[in-house]
Amino acid sequence: MNDIALDRSDAPTHPYPTLSDPVPGKRADIASPSGRIALYSAGPATGVPLLLIHSINATPSAYEVKPLFEHYAGARPVYALDLPGFGQSDRSDRAYSVKIMVDAIHAAVAEIARAHPGAVDALALSLSCEFLARAALERPDAFRTLAFVSPTGFEKVARDDPQGGNRGMPWLRAALNVPLWSRGVFNLLTSRSSIRYFLEKTFGSKTIDQGLWDYAYLTTHQPGARHAPYYFVSGYLFSKDALLLYHRLSHPVWMIHGVRGDFVDYRHKSLVERHANWSIDVFQSGAFPHFEMPDAFTRAYDGFLARHADPAGAAAPTVE
Repeated sequence: MNDIALDRSDAPTHPYPTLSDPVPGKRADIASPSGRIALYSAGPATGVPLLLIHSINATPSAYEVKPLFEHYAGARPVYALDLPGFGQSDRSDRAYSVKIMVDAIHAAVAEIARAHPGAVDALALSLSCEFLARAALERPDAFRTLAFVSPTGFEKVARDDPQGGNRGMPWLRAALNVPLWSRGVFNLLTSRSSIRYFLEKTFGSKTIDQGLWDYAYLTTHQPGARHAPYYFVSGYLFSKDALLLYHRLSHPVWMIHGVRGDFVDYRHKSLVERHANWSIDVFQSGAFPHFEMPDAFTRAYDGFLARHADPAGAAAPTVE
């Protein structure tokens, strides 16, 4: 197990539980422009690497991609990232921005390239799909294919501002940061009952993954756990030009989403449906179909990857 270093500002009042790594395999702590980030790896030494990126909310970590990490470790190099402010990565009190998240993805890809030169396949969940799209536009040669699971940016209010920027609300960030109640509000948001409530909205069902629930509670009860989520809640991690990012992608893109729960508004996906490089699947699930329907999910993903193998035949192998 790897313990997170204690944040002295929180130390006097909190006995923090030990946090194990969210996925099995080797952990590398990478020094990056985004601070220290944790990157987990497993699988064979050869093959096209797969990078998995968790979502952004109050409780995320690489545990959110654990079913995929464990599945693909049997056939190809697989990596999972704890984004800045989450899991075993740096949770210091600083401004968390889209740039910090995108730069963390770049740092992870650069680290992967040290062992596996060439482009990676990358898969992200929810809001992190926006970060992955931006990273792919900034450094297109670093990515072979992109997979977006329950991506944000297609919802009712179109985010197609060509000027870019984020949806940050300084007044809300300031209110959440008032010392008198800052920790107390986060404690309410991350009680076991609150976490279960939000997971039920994510899954669109009372049936959730027990391990995910348990780890979400542990990871939110670590030093500095509230800092990045408060920037999320305040809107700073939502790009105003998300739709335009997706529209500009030229990589092969697989998008998948469910039909249950709070994350089912994809009314603007028509903007990309007509693009030949996009493939879209809809599952009878909530926002985490890889937990609910892992076999069907990986079959569909493997099919997408096979369709986009390079001429040399470097398609990602499947797991029987």
